[in-house]
Amino acid sequence: MNETLLQRVIVPLVYLAAAVLFIVGLKLGAKVRSARRGNAYAALAMALAIVGTLVHLGNIDYRWILGGIAVGTLVGLVSAVKVPMTAMPEMVALFNGFGGASSLLVGICEFWRHIVEKDEQGTVTEILGAKNAVTIALSILIGAITFTGSVIAFLKLQNRLNKGKPVLLPARHALNLLLGLGVIGASVWFGFIANDPQSISLGAWIITGISLLLGVLLVIPIGGADMPVVVSLLNSYSGMAASAAGFVIDNNLLIIAGAMVGSAGLILTQIMCVAMNRSLLNVLVGGFGGDSASASGGDSEYQNVKSCGVEEAAMILENAESLIFVPGYGLAVAQAQHAVRELANHLEKRGTKVRYAIHPVAGRMPGHMNVLLAEADVPYDQLVEMDVINPDFKNTDVVIVLGANDVVNPAAAKDRSSPIYGMPILEAHQARTVFIVKRSLGAGYAGIKNTLFENDNSMMIFGDAKDVLQSMIGEVKQL
Repeated sequence: MNETLLQRVIVPLVYLAAAVLFIVGLKLGAKVRSARRGNAYAALAMALAIVGTLVHLGNIDYRWILGGIAVGTLVGLVSAVKVPMTAMPEMVALFNGFGGASSLLVGICEFWRHIVEKDEQGTVTEILGAKNAVTIALSILIGAITFTGSVIAFLKLQNRLNKGKPVLLPARHALNLLLGLGVIGASVWFGFIANDPQSISLGAWIITGISLLLGVLLVIPIGGADMPVVVSLLNSYSGMAASAAGFVIDNNLLIIAGAMVGSAGLILTQIMCVAMNRSLLNVLVGGFGGDSASASGGDSEYQNVKSCGVEEAAMILENAESLIFVPGYGLAVAQAQHAVRELANHLEKRGTKVRYAIHPVAGRMPGHMNVLLAEADVPYDQLVEMDVINPDFKNTDVVIVLGANDVVNPAAAKDRSSPIYGMPILEAHQARTVFIVKRSLGAGYAGIKNTLFENDNSMMIFGDAKDVLQSMIGEVKQL
């Protein structure tokens, strides 16, 4: 009686509480100031979801489940402590892949235990119903694409696959179309035509194989410039795969959570595309950031670049009433977030107004710079989004660009022949003085020349961002 009461009354209430916490956590995560609290709420929601599901399942063998929880907890703790901020995009990509793999396995296990193990005769639709036939196929399809696509994204982010550049196969669009038609045909065979366990299994393995291959082929032609979009899109895929798995196992909370992740990922993907002035279709099929682009933007392209030392920069900072930092991936690579915070503290004590300009696609995943600077306890109100801070650049004394490139390239606004023309940028070039901290004049992900480097008000400070900032701190202390 108690068990029935738990399963019929208490479990739905636990699921409802978890769903509300997921929604609240997602809402709080939209703001930098409340993101940590939102993450805590979402973690609590997931804990409730796990407990509720275990109670809902009733009398089961917990050994494998507890073992999985133990291993997952250990992996999560080690990842949280050991993975550096520079590798956060790769970790997010892998986690997306794990979510996809889970949905893939759920879909396979569900038809296997109901049909293959029981040696049931008849189609999946006749045995499990049309809804389950469709959702199992979708769970396998989306889960497999998410898994291999995320693995490829991980390899690209780590420059282990063609150094992050697109791999453009001949006739790739025709090949993807054929594979897409093939997976649709295999899904129809799996759910509505095959009428014995062997034929059904064959259909499932064909869906799995084609989907795994599609995941690879859909991501390898995408270049490093589009990685923020790819990461958010794969996040959406993982949510849709989870939602499909929820329908397969008839778990309402998994359906809700997956739908929220999927829709949030799609919205974020659209925001990323708008920030890059690109359509989602263009990202998926364009192969942006390829070899043709990356051939330009080298040192030989520049004729009128001025450089200066840290001491000269500190002298200009001494009289600056306003300063805007523009963080980019180079800041993450150098692990310089604490150094930039320390420099800002010294300048603020001298009366300088300090802010940080955040471009939506700076870094290698959405929100990368926000997370990086939050780790150094940069005040949330100093992190200002592009649309808000752009009008202020023309009234700013000094801008320090730290490892950013394409997101401050004036060519996006002025050069119609540029591959990034029309992309919204941080208008750092309008400030009175611009210091660009970079190791070299090398190109960014778009592989093109940055005309900001040759502006009359721009000066390069060559070196590792952390080393340069620490030297600046020493000079400012002596002022």
